[in-house]
Amino acid sequence: MTLQPLTPVNCAGLLQPGCSLLQLDGEVLLFGQKGWPKRSCPTGVFGVRIKRGELKLRPITFSNDSCYLPPLRCPAVCRLDPYDGLPESYLIHGGRTPNNEISSSLYLLTMDSRGCNRKLTVRCKEKELVAEVPGARYGHTMSMVQSRGKTACVLFGGRSYMPAGERTTESWNSVVDCPSQVFLFDLEFGCSSAHTLPELHDGQSFHVALSREDCVYFIGGHSLTSDSRPPRLFRLRVELLQGSPLLSCETLDTGLSISSAIVTRTGPSHKYIILGGYQSDSQKRMECSTVIVDEKGIQFEPLEPPNWTPDIIHSRTWFGGSAGEGSILLGVPTEGRPSQPDTHYFYKMSFHTDGERKDKDETQGCSQESTDYDNSTPLEDSEELYFGRDPHELEDSSDGDEDAYNEDDEEDESQTGYWIKCCLGCQVDPNTWEPYYSTELHRPAMIFCSRGEEGHWVHAQCMELSETLLLRLSEGNQKYFCSDHGGLPYQETTPPRQLLPLKRTPMKVKERKTPLRLKLSPAKKSFFRRLFD
Repeated sequence: MTLQPLTPVNCAGLLQPGCSLLQLDGEVLLFGQKGWPKRSCPTGVFGVRIKRGELKLRPITFSNDSCYLPPLRCPAVCRLDPYDGLPESYLIHGGRTPNNEISSSLYLLTMDSRGCNRKLTVRCKEKELVAEVPGARYGHTMSMVQSRGKTACVLFGGRSYMPAGERTTESWNSVVDCPSQVFLFDLEFGCSSAHTLPELHDGQSFHVALSREDCVYFIGGHSLTSDSRPPRLFRLRVELLQGSPLLSCETLDTGLSISSAIVTRTGPSHKYIILGGYQSDSQKRMECSTVIVDEKGIQFEPLEPPNWTPDIIHSRTWFGGSAGEGSILLGVPTEGRPSQPDTHYFYKMSFHTDGERKDKDETQGCSQESTDYDNSTPLEDSEELYFGRDPHELEDSSDGDEDAYNEDDEEDESQTGYWIKCCLGCQVDPNTWEPYYSTELHRPAMIFCSRGEEGHWVHAQCMELSETLLLRLSEGNQKYFCSDHGGLPYQETTPPRQLLPLKRTPMKVKERKTPLRLKLSPAKKSFFRRLFD
């Protein structure tokens, strides 16, 4: 076990508590960035690359037939594992958007293709569910079960906003535990069913779910009703019968008091390592545990933790995710240190995996590899061949540095964004929805003040502008001045624009015949006049 500090390269502002790490086709992906996606990465999905103690992110592109995937915090992420005979893909359900909306959509993330330079292209599709559909939630889990040759997905737990009938202005952002129902849905037909079990009577969020064949184990979790983290352990057995499925639940004694833990798998066998999390609101869980799920059941074994750094020990919060088999990416806040430019410290934890042990046994005594690199001819980038190469063979190459994500390349929105401080007493939270003061995009309403060198934007909530006045100002041609520049809703009127009259030149009629004109002298005119008279 090793603990390696990492230096984020122009990407520390994207990682936040609640983000998810996925492993697709041998590459680690970051999902759930902080804020909305920017122009440099419109998908909001990044490839994570750790090399020589540096943490770099690379934008990931979606295929042309993909749907939009918003950045979601604390969603339920379920891996369709190739070890179980399933195609390698991910299911993503629920989560919170940067506007603090809670999603109820279900997305399927798969690999679309790889280019000649091994760049990954991902396909994202939204799955439709019918019948008893789970509502919007976050902090829940999804697991895959297999029974009688069939496959289904199990969804349990989570939190959501209060019901629409009970939600008031004062309790608009209050969350409650979701009803303790188990949702079972089939991915092939999209049918969903809800099941109520007497053993699962309390709400449960931010727990750990591990599955093997037809059993799912729910470990730990936090309950808002009792504000506690009891050492709970449930075993849910799912039998996919020909008619309706049969679900049974059993309460086990050997549980863990933990929430928001990080789980990583150590190989094709169902062996996991649980790290991190919280034992209470003010106490982190500093221990590590090895979990083995086999035919007999589930077993917990203590694992010696690494030598934690003082920053990790004294931090109040931490977060992270699995960065591959036996690897964990860990982040802790800097606790407001002015000398630290980034908001988080990052570490990579590496555990011994089953594959490493096997390779170590096979390669003992075979150390005849040449180490004389000084006389070798360097290989130029243009000479590198990517055909048939595995992703791990490109880890030490220089490819990908040019298109790595850089926060400095983004436009400076500190003066025009919704998160500015418009005045000295500005207390607006851009991620909180306020009645009468939020736009249809669920962002704080803003209005432009015309006083000053170039003018500036202010929040309508800070200026205490009513909805009627906002509509009147938006429909008219009157200038607005904030409370610091006059204090009146409007003082001057924008002069009307001088509209020049439109000059309409008549268009020539197509194939128009002009009358024939004869040039006659006055003598001939008088002759013809006397002739016809």
